[in-house]
Amino acid sequence: MSASKSEQSTNEEVSCADHKYVFHSWSAQGAISPIPVAKSSGSRFWDYAGKEYLDFSSQLVFTNIGHQHPKVVAAIQKQAQTLTALAPQHASEIRNEAAERIVDLAGPNFAKVFFTNGGADAIENAIRMARIHTRKHKVLSTYRSYHGNTGAAINATGDPRRFPNEFATGHVHFWGPYFYRSSFWSASEAEECSRALEHLEQTIIFEGPKTIAAILLETVPGTAGVLTPPTGYLEGVRALCDKYEIIWIADEVMAGFGRTGKWFAFQSSKVAPDLITFAKGVTSGYVPLGGVVINANISKTFDEQVFPGGLTYMGHPLASAAAVATIDVMKEEKMLENATAIGEKILGPGLHELAKKHKVIGEIRGTGVFWGVDLVSDRKSRAPLAPYGGSSPAMNELVAACKANGMMPFTNFNRIHLCPPCNISAADAKLGLEILDKSLGEIAKYYTGE
Repeated sequence: MSASKSEQSTNEEVSCADHKYVFHSWSAQGAISPIPVAKSSGSRFWDYAGKEYLDFSSQLVFTNIGHQHPKVVAAIQKQAQTLTALAPQHASEIRNEAAERIVDLAGPNFAKVFFTNGGADAIENAIRMARIHTRKHKVLSTYRSYHGNTGAAINATGDPRRFPNEFATGHVHFWGPYFYRSSFWSASEAEECSRALEHLEQTIIFEGPKTIAAILLETVPGTAGVLTPPTGYLEGVRALCDKYEIIWIADEVMAGFGRTGKWFAFQSSKVAPDLITFAKGVTSGYVPLGGVVINANISKTFDEQVFPGGLTYMGHPLASAAAVATIDVMKEEKMLENATAIGEKILGPGLHELAKKHKVIGEIRGTGVFWGVDLVSDRKSRAPLAPYGGSSPAMNELVAACKANGMMPFTNFNRIHLCPPCNISAADAKLGLEILDKSLGEIAKYYTGE
């Protein structure tokens, strides 16, 4: 679209062309009405009529540095002037710089980066590496998870999007910790942790340790509800992986690059995984990029043995330049520190204040700029405000109210997630809570408990 045409376009024109030509994901095409977006900046975007939205979803939880950061836009433009594209068999200085920065952020156990185009193909290749390295085939992952929409990734996924796509083999699911809706009848977080680890070990034993290549975990399950793991859980997973010679793959696609206030969410624990998958925040979504960070031991497996995988655009120069610039501006502008402070001083306390006012709030979980709110129709029974795998009039009205009031939320089933950019201002974080407060008031009629 030319600049002149964009300036003259209307919401109706853009929506009409979208319905005519664009096939959207995860949707019945006639049942959706996407917001037409004309421009964006910082923590906001606008439609063609000039309506402003505070982006509390970071799109799909990826604009970690906000929209249109000038230094990253400039880095992409500069790279485009010298090398816009390169086949993967060549060496590239900008790709080297991106890989070096990512390895340094991951920590001393890690050696190399295998670049991909996004999160799902990062999962695919991490699973492939684990299977070849261990010469075992099964992959264990949790029911409450999302890992992507390619063959092995969607089979590893726990949520209902897996159901029509179960064609890959060797995938086994288990229950991860979720104290608010415990599968283990736990009476405390500590008990939930120990029982979840006992359940995982029993799953390993009954599936056969000599058949299990990897345990794949979102360090903090995102779409499933921002399920921050209880203290000691990741350490327990690490111990089980070491005991049974299983690779731990940490899915950091959503939780990584500042979302939790750390470069990677596992860094809040005392242990490290064997493989890390990443995407989204590494470039803030400005140019698609993903990858697998590989520890030294697994990397050595492929010094002489061929790794049977690759992608045409892996480590694309424009994406690599975006990654380098994104990491640099996050450091320069102390975005991780800001994300931590926003979570500790504004979002966390603010959500707990809202819970005192709105009974539909059942539980609040999160850290940094990564928060999930369980919404219920009855606090005593914890009946969800929408069924698993579906929506409800209450949730539909909540989303509509948020949008009408000028905020874009991230919702899934009975949950609303607050995931603004890592560099959101304190004033905008408070504004988001104010909009949520107003929007929750509009669905109070759906609360049926005492």
